Amino acid sequence: MLDRLAATLHAARTDKELSVNALADRSGVSRAMIGKIERGEAQPTAALLGRLAAALGMTLSELFARTEGESPRLARLADQTVWVDPETGYRRRSVSPAGGAVQLVEVELPAGARVAYPADSYAVAHHQIYVLDGRLRFQEGDVRHDLERGDCLELGAPVPCAYENVTDRPCRYLVVLSPRRSR
Repeated sequence: MLDRLAATLHAARTDKELSVNALADRSGVSRAMIGKIERGEAQPTAALLGRLAAALGMTLSELFARTEGESPRLARLADQTVWVDPETGYRRRSVSPAGGAVQLVEVELPAGARVAYPADSYAVAHHQIYVLDGRLRFQEGDVRHDLERGDCLELGAPVPCAYENVTDRPCRYLVVLSPRRSR
């Protein structure tokens, strides 16, 4: 997975005709770290990948969909890509077929874990969060949402956000993403 992610990130950057310096400037990620990721020498965190994806004008789900390559319309459980954040243990599973109009992502956030993303991460897609199990604290800019099993939150205008599990048990939630339409 690390080698495919490295190749995908490099291809996305070159498709946008961005130098490593330009991507570093846009994302706030160092040139050295981008180079390590593109060479498959470093396992990036969820937050770092979110910043890179946003700087490339895509969601984290789109970046992973490109990593997964072409996909049939059916995404069997055994074939769904799972990625684990090396820093927090956050586990992300791409549920829906790659490249579809809507992306479904199941996340398991370990007890005590927190993952933050910049506003740019929310600029290219509408997000809804549906809690499957446990409790999730979602910080949307200055607004805090405490979500429980069965709660569904639709995010507003893009602002910096953070997913946080303040309990002593894992939290599972589904993120539903659909593209924002240009006006």
